[in-house]
Amino acid sequence: MSKIAILTDSSCDIPQELADKYGIDIMSIHITLDGVDYLERVSCTNEEFYDLMRKAKGVPSTAALTPIQFCEKYCEYVDAGYTDVIHVTLNSAGSSTYSNAVMAQNMLREERPEHQMKIHLVDSHTYSMVFGWYLCEMARKLQNGAELRHVLDEFNDKMNRAEIIIGPYSLRQMKKSGRISAAAAFAGELLGLRPIIRMVDGKTQVESKVRGDDKVVPAMISVCKKYTEGLDDVEYLLGHTAVDQVEDLAKACRKEFGHGPVATFLLGGAVSANTGPDTVAMVYLGQPRR
Repeated sequence: MSKIAILTDSSCDIPQELADKYGIDIMSIHITLDGVDYLERVSCTNEEFYDLMRKAKGVPSTAALTPIQFCEKYCEYVDAGYTDVIHVTLNSAGSSTYSNAVMAQNMLREERPEHQMKIHLVDSHTYSMVFGWYLCEMARKLQNGAELRHVLDEFNDKMNRAEIIIGPYSLRQMKKSGRISAAAAFAGELLGLRPIIRMVDGKTQVESKVRGDDKVVPAMISVCKKYTEGLDDVEYLLGHTAVDQVEDLAKACRKEFGHGPVATFLLGGAVSANTGPDTVAMVYLGQPRR
């Protein structure tokens, strides 16, 4: 009989109550801010981290989990009698997490040559709740008796369609992280410009720039409609580091699409380190890309 473990790291932004409900094992990543090391989900809450960013002089940096850490986790699963491990990582093009997991598999073969456990390593090609929510969906279906191969194929299909739109209400963190120049940030804040950013397969592009906070939500919905044109139904979820703004986005989405989000997540350190503590995001399933 199969015994399946589901593993990821804290960049997934899955709320702990959902992780507990679906048996998802989440390893915490380290975030350094102003010389202080924080263990995500352990040292402070997301809201506390947003406050730290607002007060910080520097920019947060994240450190990928190491091959040794992954190998130790795999060994725990072997000892516990697991037959399969589904290990989903964030975008391999933007992090060494996936390659570190590959090295960990090789280390496991050397340390435990007798083991028969199968490791299904999946590169999500994306970040945060974009893969986190669909990982929860995968875990739920496995609990309900779905076949492993089927849920893996379905997950990969959705990662092939998932996109995210990001709407920052402040350019401060983007300037600090080097995403935009100081001059561009100064001009943008002076004119009240807000970039509407679309992320696909971990790559970002500015879809438009709007003037004024009140234009952010309509612009995000416009981008979503553009890339879901022709689809019968728009499945979407929301993420944020700003409660008031995400409520405005949710209200507008319900009016536009006729239903609410399938879930609303807080954005963790991996995303908010770049976009800042005043951001909303929208994930949707568009057309297949690969």
